[in-house]
Amino acid sequence: MANLSFFTNPQWIASTIMIVSYVLLFSEKVNRAVVALFGAMLMIVCGVISQNQAFQAIDFNTISLLVGMMVIVSITERSGLFQFVAVYSAQIVRANPVGIMIMLAFVTALFSAFLDNVTTVLLIVPVTFQMTRKLQITPYPYLMLEIFASNIGGTATLIGDPPNILIGSALNLSFMDFVTNLAPVVIVTTVCLVCIFVLIWKDSLLTNDRNRAAMMRINAFASITDKSLLYKALTVLFFVILGFILAENLKLSNGSIALFGASVLLMLYTVSDKVHTRDEKTEEMFNLVDWTTVFFFCGLFIIVFGLEATGLLEILGQKFIAMTKGSVKGSAFLMLFSSAFISSVIDNIPFVATMIPTLKAIEADLGGRQAMMPVWWALSLGSCFGGNGSLIGASANVIVAGLAAREGHPIRFLNFLLWSIPVMLLSIIIAAIYLYLKFFL
Repeated sequence: MANLSFFTNPQWIASTIMIVSYVLLFSEKVNRAVVALFGAMLMIVCGVISQNQAFQAIDFNTISLLVGMMVIVSITERSGLFQFVAVYSAQIVRANPVGIMIMLAFVTALFSAFLDNVTTVLLIVPVTFQMTRKLQITPYPYLMLEIFASNIGGTATLIGDPPNILIGSALNLSFMDFVTNLAPVVIVTTVCLVCIFVLIWKDSLLTNDRNRAAMMRINAFASITDKSLLYKALTVLFFVILGFILAENLKLSNGSIALFGASVLLMLYTVSDKVHTRDEKTEEMFNLVDWTTVFFFCGLFIIVFGLEATGLLEILGQKFIAMTKGSVKGSAFLMLFSSAFISSVIDNIPFVATMIPTLKAIEADLGGRQAMMPVWWALSLGSCFGGNGSLIGASANVIVAGLAAREGHPIRFLNFLLWSIPVMLLSIIIAAIYLYLKFFL
């Protein structure tokens, strides 16, 4: 009977499904969306949750925010805006190699605050190779700094990194909640990181006047391929971000604002075309949505809800309280360092998705939502900054490594660790000091 109870106990079933799903995710042997959907369906088929519960578990605010911003970014990219900003930034510093490194780092961090990290590096890295080839200098410090800046910059806003989207949606936090609480530490961390890179590389990044002149001859404005689309995209982006800021007053969710902006920009992008062309362009934009990520989130929401429904996450939360002896300060610092190290070796999205209901379960024991906010900000900082801990710590890292290998400049895993571990430790120490000064001094 004991063995039978093991196989019929919902907690054991849910735990087994979660462990198998996460092992498959981390092994990268199967597409992550397929794994998440398979695990989600097992939760239903095995009777852990019902189908209705599964659909209710999906956070459609998060899904809407992701899809809406993906469409807006995809259309805006067609105008050439992002490439223009990168090239123009380099020319502002007169093609000075160190100046270019500084400008690209801040452009990458800024873009990552409003675009997803993968999109940012896909836009910035090809331009980086173009510049370093003309200047005849090594691209390594540029690529390293762009990886680190993308993960750090994405921490600053609600839409900058998937963990923030998850946390913001779960807690109904506004765009400005993230900016006011996280942007200051992101700025300080980025500035410190750039200064360190400048000190290390300033004597190595040398080129001649002829190469700099060739760089200055590039027509940055030629990157703007569609001025009309540029004005439309910038206008919609402005009002979408304004909507995020005023969401609480407007009584609208961030997902609704993003989807509304995406629908308006789609209409503006296609309204003057003939029917056949209009349909083709619309379908093309929808094809550029990262549906793998969307379905990955859907499956993950269901798996995590299965764990929550069986009471497992509440048990985990009580153990967390016991470890920190009910201290909010202890919980915040434990969450910051543990999430950073865990996120450096595994995907931070499933980790954060699991921690959200776990932390929600212990809010009452730690004084309520307001008292717990330092712990939530620690989760965001740790999981986002932790992406810099290894080459597999974030999707952007893997993308840059792939682009570098294709260009004949492979980034080795162990060589990357020599940079990534100190960078992650420095950023987490800065975050810890910031949390202490802001919430516990």
